[in-house]
Amino acid sequence: MLKQITSPHNKEIKWLLQLQEKSRNRRKEEAFIVEGQREISIAIKGKYSPLHLYFVPGLIDFQEVLEIARSNAQQPASITEISQEVYDKIAYRGSTEGLVTVFRSKEHKLQDLKFSNSNPLILVAEAPEKPGNIGAILRTADAAAVDAVIIANPKTDLYNPNIIRSSVGCIFTNKIATGKTSEIIAFLKQENISIYSAALQAAKPYHEIDYKEASAIVVGTEATGLSEEWLKNSTQNIVIPMHGEIDSMNVSVAAGILIFEAKRQRITHPE
Repeated sequence: MLKQITSPHNKEIKWLLQLQEKSRNRRKEEAFIVEGQREISIAIKGKYSPLHLYFVPGLIDFQEVLEIARSNAQQPASITEISQEVYDKIAYRGSTEGLVTVFRSKEHKLQDLKFSNSNPLILVAEAPEKPGNIGAILRTADAAAVDAVIIANPKTDLYNPNIIRSSVGCIFTNKIATGKTSEIIAFLKQENISIYSAALQAAKPYHEIDYKEASAIVVGTEATGLSEEWLKNSTQNIVIPMHGEIDSMNVSVAAGILIFEAKRQRITHPE
């Protein structure tokens, strides 16, 4: 017989809410929450292991729940039937799909990054703070099929529910690593990857650069830009010429422009 939870005041539901709301709890438990059948299926394709499933009967077919639970190769995820009231309490985005899943998180170590080709294209974002921007960057990276996304000096954990939601599951489709700026620069140099830093100082227009060799495109925040460490170690600083009244744009938009110029070159003039 399936375990059932009908009260939103249940201790396990309080645990779920803490996991959802606090990065400290996510780090401690090494787990995070995903809701929405599309995002859950993408997480499973990304080799994430489901630990616990909470479903509302009538909103999702139980056979689908079973298949998700059994996708954990080590041990099938636990399954708990919950009431509509409980689901309304824990459903972060107010969806009606009837399934919330707890997944095991990954470590995203820089040294674990491995590339299948000799000229990888990497997107680096330094100290992004807004989850919506991080999610948009991950969507851009997925659309361009970059070889990796590296977050330097992260200000929020990757499993923030706003990042998962705004990335539309692309947090699970990208190869992602995090680290300190100094560590990332050392890693890129060790791998013989050229560094192209988006900056105003000593910069060339972005479209004049050849990105067909191994390249890392580095973007900073709109407020402060990139740290001096990136500018000192850059192969070449690059800039997007601005023709309006302002001199900056949203970091995710800038990342998209730069990454897709690199992709255009690689498609038009492959090595």
